[in-house]
Amino acid sequence: MGSLSHTSNHHHAFPPISECNCESRSEQSVAADLDGTLLISKSAFPYFMLVAVEAGSFLRGLLLLLSVPFVYFSYIFISETLAIKTFIFITFAGLKIKDIEIVARSVLPRFYAEDVHPMSWKVFNSVDKRYIITASPRIMVEPFVKDFFGAYEILGTELQVLYKSGRASGFVKKPGVLVGVHKKEENFMRICPIWEGCMIPKTKCEPVPRNNLLSRVIFHDGRLVSRPTPINALLIFLWLQIGFVLALLRIYIHIFSPGRILPSTSKILGMKLIVKGNHPSAPGKGQNGVLFVAIIGQFWTP
Repeated sequence: MGSLSHTSNHHHAFPPISECNCESRSEQSVAADLDGTLLISKSAFPYFMLVAVEAGSFLRGLLLLLSVPFVYFSYIFISETLAIKTFIFITFAGLKIKDIEIVARSVLPRFYAEDVHPMSWKVFNSVDKRYIITASPRIMVEPFVKDFFGAYEILGTELQVLYKSGRASGFVKKPGVLVGVHKKEENFMRICPIWEGCMIPKTKCEPVPRNNLLSRVIFHDGRLVSRPTPINALLIFLWLQIGFVLALLRIYIHIFSPGRILPSTSKILGMKLIVKGNHPSAPGKGQNGVLFVAIIGQFWTP
């Protein structure tokens, strides 16, 4: 049995993951953390932001972004549990559970799949029975880790649900957020009573190519193109104000401008029309034609 975890001052005795032997482990079990271990990034903020925007609204996303200074201060000086509970409350309070599940299946996998740690995945994939223990809400990570990591069981923070309305209350069930003692005693020790551990070094690395995971991102639905880190999220909200004015200007000019000058005005306003390939030939008499359908989504990225 084994355990994977990110580097900590309390675990100097564990060897780095590069020294872990991946051979003859198929019948063993492994338990791993998610953020900072199986994923390169230690911050779960981008995934909370994606849920806040896609299952909620841009206003909810803005509130989440404004909470970042308080959350980071709490994380460093007060309590990691308080910091995560703040993110959870702002992100999930009042959201329908069905909407959260839809975002977890159709939006989050693409962003999770772009951040998988290569050494952690190599070890994790060498074991048959895989457990994931995370402070993030289980409902948020479960679709991805089951389909792409082949996780046997996911132990994460459980959200309180208002059963009459089917909405999240924003609070968590006991034993609370799975950090510190709750993570170690309630989960790691139960899964691996006899175990060896490996540490993930704090070194830069390239993420695992998405086609090397157990599943592939076939369908992606969402309005955010780039990973919404705090800096990217700030740029997106600043861009919304400029983008709204620019969109109105483009619409006004295209409605009232003569058709012959539209190509020139489009270039001035930053619009590009790219056509790849050749247009299909017109169907002959008595032949069936081909109908092309384009689904146009809204993408918000500066």
